[in-house]
Amino acid sequence: MLRTCTVETNQSTSRVLVAENCRLGAAVGPEGHCEFNVWAPHAENVSVRLVNQNQTVPLKPEGHGYHRALIPTVRAGDRYVYVLNQKQERADPASRYQPEGVFGPSQVVDLADFQWRDSDWRGVELSDYLLYELHVGTYTQSETFEGVIDHLPRLRDLGITAVELMPVAQFSGARNWGYDGVFPFAVQHSYGGPKGLNSLVDACHRHGLAVVLDVVYNHLGPEGNFLADFGPYFTQRYQTPWGSAVNFDGEYSDEVVRFFVENALTWLEDYHIDALRLDAIHGIVDRNAQPFLALLSTAVENLARRSNRHVYLIAESDLNDARFVRALDQGGYGLHAQWSDDFHHALHALQTGERNGYYQDFGSIEDLRRAIDDGYVYTGQYSAYRKRRQGNSPAGIRKSQFVVCSQNHDQVGNRMLGERTSTLISFEALKLSAACVLLSPYLPLLFMGEEYGETAPFLYFTSHSDPSLAQAVQNGRRAEFAHFFNEGEVPDPQSITTFQRSKLNCKLLQDPQHKILWDFYRELIRLRNSVPALHKTDSSTLDSFVDQPQQCLFLRRKHGSSEVWIGFNFGDRGANSSATTTGLPWQKLLDSADTKWMGPGSNLDDSLDTHELRVILQPKSCCVLGNISVNDSKAPAEDQPTMRHGF
Repeated sequence: MLRTCTVETNQSTSRVLVAENCRLGAAVGPEGHCEFNVWAPHAENVSVRLVNQNQTVPLKPEGHGYHRALIPTVRAGDRYVYVLNQKQERADPASRYQPEGVFGPSQVVDLADFQWRDSDWRGVELSDYLLYELHVGTYTQSETFEGVIDHLPRLRDLGITAVELMPVAQFSGARNWGYDGVFPFAVQHSYGGPKGLNSLVDACHRHGLAVVLDVVYNHLGPEGNFLADFGPYFTQRYQTPWGSAVNFDGEYSDEVVRFFVENALTWLEDYHIDALRLDAIHGIVDRNAQPFLALLSTAVENLARRSNRHVYLIAESDLNDARFVRALDQGGYGLHAQWSDDFHHALHALQTGERNGYYQDFGSIEDLRRAIDDGYVYTGQYSAYRKRRQGNSPAGIRKSQFVVCSQNHDQVGNRMLGERTSTLISFEALKLSAACVLLSPYLPLLFMGEEYGETAPFLYFTSHSDPSLAQAVQNGRRAEFAHFFNEGEVPDPQSITTFQRSKLNCKLLQDPQHKILWDFYRELIRLRNSVPALHKTDSSTLDSFVDQPQQCLFLRRKHGSSEVWIGFNFGDRGANSSATTTGLPWQKLLDSADTKWMGPGSNLDDSLDTHELRVILQPKSCCVLGNISVNDSKAPAEDQPTMRHGF
């Protein structure tokens, strides 16, 4: 299928983003022919060598450095390489499939050949996203997309609405987190390639699950990265911690922008992905007046309109910069949501007591209150870790534009030993962290296995073929942990044992405590979905209060007649609190200390019918109280209890 990729700006249509009716790479047309299109501005001539047919066909130079040819004899499944200046053979930068890995030839793929069964699928509203992040290689024993499909019913039963895949663009070897991808358009061959991904996405949609894909536009991996042989995809003007910066604003950058915009549209349109998580956009330096991220958001909005689908861009950034999610007409980039690192750091530091690295900026219960109230803790004040001011104001940003978590691949895997929170804090504290995330007004994200207390570490692993590169990665890991750990040895990323240790052990669900934790997560999600004050994240009101001496945080959330009070006790002792209310009665919706959750026992009655509402919290516990009409969002608000003062 051929597609014109056009992005309209406020003033004009950007020529660079017009794909001239020809997709990058090898595209199979409706008549069965195949059209090749590659950008190689510095090559005097480019040919395509057809491996299966043992022939080489010259490509015709087009404007702006493109080379094209339509070859009627090529079919899906045929393999090919480009020949630059009659001597240098390289796989296609826009290859859709590398069946022999990063050093092998590309393979022609007919992306319209898959029999989709999701024609009625329109996606999930962003405010309803409850994300589950997973790594395909360690989530199942098969290490494939197909293996993930068997787990979808359990995720749906848990209450998940969006499955987030760590990067699947082709990387070196068979074991990698995915952030070392070197063929941005190609689906990892060891996971099952394009058809495997299509099957997983189709199955997710049939289970009512959206699919979020992690993509990396700030750098490419080190092994098998030959894009620079084709053109100036990279720049030396800027540096990233992971390799050469992508050339988004220098000479020839228009075509680089087109490459990555078309890549995003390929995932969203051809593979029916619902949202893209943009990795570490703080690593993208772009001083263009029409920056890449703004053009990308415009292209995605156009796709959403013409396809009548919910399609989103979710950014990861450690800058605390609200401009990324502000609308274009408000001077922003128009992205739809962003991760909140501050929320994680505030919660983790409070629960574990860790103060090394960036955790030195966090640790008080007031930090957590600020994260819950605003999404950011740092909104322009001085950061001791960064030794400079950090962030700006998120005023006006919707609650559904922040993604929060207690664990994710970075925060677990970038620990030297990859420890999950389940091995760092108590069972009661685990439930408390879960409640903090799932009862927050933001979009919750769970990291695979978190829901039942997985104990296997999630370590950093690679399978590079170059020994010197493998050693460099190992040395880099040691340097990265210099701010965090002073003792012990970093696990070898190249070792197969490191990878195998990172696989989930779903048999833990048969253990009573792990099963109880899974049930507790499900109950939290059920409450979040059924109680309007918890579910209506953007329209509900939020009040918070901190009891510093008792290490307690209390929230009041209200939507219409639905009102809840939530108490979090992060202290090691029981806590007493009270509030005066009008209107009766109230009921206990959840107490993590209940014996049904393997807690020490709740101090609260199931129903509270006194005007002086007294709450006694067990150590490391959370309770949720709601008025009796909490499931009736249409009742008049004035007929329901209101809080005269905080706990």
